[in-house]
Amino acid sequence: MKPADFELRTERLGPLPLVNHYVARLGLSALFDRFVPTSDGRTRLRYATGLGVLLRSLLTEREPLYRLGEVVHTFAPEGFALSEAEAGQLSDDAIGRALDRLFDADRGSLLTEIVLGAVEGFDLSLDELHNDSTTVKFTGQYAQAKGRSVRGKKAPYITYGYSKDHRPDLKQLLFILSATRDGGVPVQFRCEAGKENDARTHEASWEALCRMHGGPAFVYVADSKLCGAEAMEYLHAQGGRFVTVMPRSRLEDREFRAWIQQHEPAWEKVWDRENPRRKRGPRDRWYVWKHSLPSREGWPVIWVYSSLLRHKQGQSRRERIARAEQELLDLAECHLHGRPRKRARHEVWSQISSLLQAQRVERYVKVTLDTVDEHAYRQEHRGRPGPKARYVRITKHRWQIRWEVDEEAVAYDVRSDGMYPLLTNDRSLTPRQVLEAHKRQPTIEKCFKQAKTTLHIAPVLLKNEGRIEALFFLYFVALLVQALIERDLHRAMAREEIKELPLYPEERMTRRPTAEQILRLFTLVQRGRLYYHSHEVRVFRPELTDLQNQVLALLGVPLSAYC
Repeated sequence: MKPADFELRTERLGPLPLVNHYVARLGLSALFDRFVPTSDGRTRLRYATGLGVLLRSLLTEREPLYRLGEVVHTFAPEGFALSEAEAGQLSDDAIGRALDRLFDADRGSLLTEIVLGAVEGFDLSLDELHNDSTTVKFTGQYAQAKGRSVRGKKAPYITYGYSKDHRPDLKQLLFILSATRDGGVPVQFRCEAGKENDARTHEASWEALCRMHGGPAFVYVADSKLCGAEAMEYLHAQGGRFVTVMPRSRLEDREFRAWIQQHEPAWEKVWDRENPRRKRGPRDRWYVWKHSLPSREGWPVIWVYSSLLRHKQGQSRRERIARAEQELLDLAECHLHGRPRKRARHEVWSQISSLLQAQRVERYVKVTLDTVDEHAYRQEHRGRPGPKARYVRITKHRWQIRWEVDEEAVAYDVRSDGMYPLLTNDRSLTPRQVLEAHKRQPTIEKCFKQAKTTLHIAPVLLKNEGRIEALFFLYFVALLVQALIERDLHRAMAREEIKELPLYPEERMTRRPTAEQILRLFTLVQRGRLYYHSHEVRVFRPELTDLQNQVLALLGVPLSAYC
């Protein structure tokens, strides 16, 4: 046997065995095969297989569809649940056709079965569900994406609207998500037109959650967009329970801020914690108080007071007033001694108003605009001036801008800094429980952050809006898998009393590992295969580090997955 007769091939495994463990626990392959069957005998790659490949790619590599074949060939085929023959049939056209069939499928029932499988398999709690929405931006015209019918189903309406990405120049879709309080696991997803108002989406979201849950026996938590008469009355009439934030535009908010000028509520302390950002900063204290006067609908109003929020709002107001005074000083100097382009009175007032609105200090800074005459003299006729020379006075009218800070308005608002109201129709909840439910709402923001940063949901590189909605469905499943991985690791760390894991670069510690950090830990894992005259003679299993073995043990992933 000569060394030249042997060939050593390396295959990348990466985090795919870990991902496949969760895909198998959710039964996704069987569900895809049942709801997206391959009925056309000419199809070389089964639709369910193609969807599984795309899902795994979203979780690990996140490359465009046209590069998916290149990505798969750098891994061991079974990592993507492919055989050697199936890996050769993979192409962007095959994935596109699979997305078409997923769009045509009963995605509502498929989503429900996936979520119910996650609830049963991972013991998720559905007693409190959080809802929120974000926008996903698109680059391109999408002239036909106007809610048209595609093969008998309504496709999404991609259009302009209020951009939460601060890109009003781009078209968008509204991405609506609902998640559990237990680990922030997504359990419901919908797409709406890019111009849809958030306030009009809650009824459909709540109905979908009721169908999945089997009834309205859960608390529906949402932001201030829910606090509209139509949506709240609908949920209340159907037996729903909710917690939301009352906006500043409500009369109840103004009445309390006037009442508190002369009174002090009997605050109940809920939390007294260390400053989460500064080691030696002021402590983080939270209080609640149930107002004796209910809302205009007759529901309890819970007022919340945060010491850190009070400090933040006061500092923000001071900085905004200081910035406005600096800009007013520059503007006044320009009009008094410079040569401004806008000199008409209404133009100057427009500049002042825009300046104050930009800093949100119209209530605190009071501005007056006066006329100042500036006189100059010049000789009436040309030539050297003599004893009889006559002079003409030339008068220029300039604007003098003066301002002062309304200390009474500032003191009025300082009295209620750090306070905001919560509204609920569930009278059985204590003020503390209402606050705790509201403070779990940011967990869903983490899902949006992961979708836009880790999973790179935008900008979307597809032109067929039917395929786009199907792709968004797979993004929802990817978010579900990520949330379950994080939840399992966090629970295992608490059970084993492990406070930190060195998952950051340079082995820096983290208390709350994210799915991105967990999967990145296995990025370079690979195995070797030794061939003798094209015959496999030995497989070299990957050598995992102690940290990788520890994470797999905490997640319950058997070491045999990395064979």
